[in-house]
Amino acid sequence: MYKIILFSFLFYLNANVAYSYQSPAEKGNDRPKKPNVLLIVTDDLGWQDVKCYDIDQPSPYETPNIDKLAKDGVLFWQAYSPAPTCSPSRGAILSGKHPVRIERTNVRGGHPPLPFNHGSTLISPWMRGALDISEITIAESLKLNGYKTGHSGKWHVGIAVTDDPRPKAQGFDFSKHGFGSHKRMKDRTKGFSTSDKSDPFYLDEEGFPFDDITQDGIDFMDSNKKDPFFLFYASRLVHTPIHTRSEALLRKYYEKLGIAYPRKSDVWDEEGQRNAYYAAMIETIDHYTGLLIKYLEQTEDPRWPGHMLIENTYIIFTSDNGGMERHTKEIITDNYPLDKGKINAKEGGVRVPLIITGPNISSNIQSDVVVNGIDFYPTILSWTGAKKQKKQILDGSDLSVLLDKDPTDKKLVIDPETGKPRNTMMWHYPNSSMQSTLRIDGYKLVRNYTDTKEKTSLALYQLYDKDSKRVDIEESKNLASKMPKKAKEMDRLLEKRLEKLNARYPFLNPTSRADLPNKTQVPTVVDHGVDGKKVWLKYKNNGAKVVKAELIYTKNGGIPGEIWFPITMKLTKDEVCVTLPKGTTHYVFNLVDENNYLVGYPDAGYQKTTKIFATKAIAVK
Repeated sequence: MYKIILFSFLFYLNANVAYSYQSPAEKGNDRPKKPNVLLIVTDDLGWQDVKCYDIDQPSPYETPNIDKLAKDGVLFWQAYSPAPTCSPSRGAILSGKHPVRIERTNVRGGHPPLPFNHGSTLISPWMRGALDISEITIAESLKLNGYKTGHSGKWHVGIAVTDDPRPKAQGFDFSKHGFGSHKRMKDRTKGFSTSDKSDPFYLDEEGFPFDDITQDGIDFMDSNKKDPFFLFYASRLVHTPIHTRSEALLRKYYEKLGIAYPRKSDVWDEEGQRNAYYAAMIETIDHYTGLLIKYLEQTEDPRWPGHMLIENTYIIFTSDNGGMERHTKEIITDNYPLDKGKINAKEGGVRVPLIITGPNISSNIQSDVVVNGIDFYPTILSWTGAKKQKKQILDGSDLSVLLDKDPTDKKLVIDPETGKPRNTMMWHYPNSSMQSTLRIDGYKLVRNYTDTKEKTSLALYQLYDKDSKRVDIEESKNLASKMPKKAKEMDRLLEKRLEKLNARYPFLNPTSRADLPNKTQVPTVVDHGVDGKKVWLKYKNNGAKVVKAELIYTKNGGIPGEIWFPITMKLTKDEVCVTLPKGTTHYVFNLVDENNYLVGYPDAGYQKTTKIFATKAIAVK
């Protein structure tokens, strides 16, 4: 008995010395109250790119690590990204707000409203060039709660070119940008990596190239494991360029697809999931995901002796938008049975893989509950005990109760605005595909902007029946003509939600090649000038009344990362004016007439580059 007591005392003494930095509540064998969080956001990974999501025809892609993660937690079949492109989705995830609310609906912004090309029918509205520095990110909230916060890989919520404001300005203690092993190759048909450690992308024991994005993430977790940590791991995979540094992996998929190696033509134009380069990229991101999980499984938790980090870590695995089916002449993948892909608000552009695991979350559960990336923020706050800031708005729903009690019960997802079970979700993409969409229960409305906000075409689809059984997830049967009342009512509700968030809409382009109505009535500019601190513009009314005027200005025109903002101009008969913001270097006038035509003066060009604005705008004297 004496020896047992002495051994116990020595063990207690040694443990107390080894873990002297623990708080009193954590010195016992209780689970630490503040769990770790690993948020994995892949780039352009489609709903049908992950093997465990196979429906209908099986894909050739192999994702054993992601599949195992699904077995360990909850797989959501109806999970969505906040937007069909990366920047607005990432900004929404980090801020917990809808892309419309943060005024960031597309990849590039911060410039005057522009048509995609000079002859386009529609002009995309203004949007912010970055996630505003005033937004309280999930990293900032967790940092206030004693968390170490890290980011590795892609950022892309800052201003184009400069990426400002950068992660460390928005709550991250650690941040390393990079392209990892996905750095562009000069020629994807040769120059593959080897096992030579002098190769910056040397092949590991399993034949996969070294990836500094993944290693940076592991290093951050290892350096901060004595504290609760949050890691935002943002891989560059599986975005373009479509290539792999592992020739063996490439050959594997050539053989699996029944294609002779190498092909005579390096342009992959076969329909379906038959791009061997892309297949290799899919398995590579799976491998890197496995390395992150392996670290957590094999590393003891300093805050919880005798237990591994994985036992007190929540993992969220998802994608920033749907799969990119094509790029230039190359077919990359196929989101079928979903229609369309990235850059489109139909199902293929916004439905994404989502797997969540962690303490007290049941394993091997598949759920049909409809969820979204904006739900991560409030969910992580609940997991970690972090508090929402005073007057902070979060548009997502807290999924913690759902995950804790019954991941299949949609009634457990509560709308933060109504306090009732959520049954609706909205997307707004007034860029490229020019769409707004609304899902209510199993029905989805797609509003396609054609001429004006009032002149749109509506499509209505029934994705699921009332029992969540699949009906038309292909969005192939437009029910708008058969159910006009339902389509009209859903469009009204969509409009109500958009207006509440002060959404901006596409404009008609007066320089369009199309024969648009009322184009001859567009106002024309007569004169402009500066009067003290005010700038003014006179115009001629050619039949269509000017109903709105804005000044789009910048304080850093002509340099990389220039960013523009709008202010409303005072509207009088045939003239508009406004006081120029202090520090303005360049500005552009925007007039909108009653037919929704937008006249920019001087002509700001189109969406190829932002550098033209400095020369085409009017310099402040």
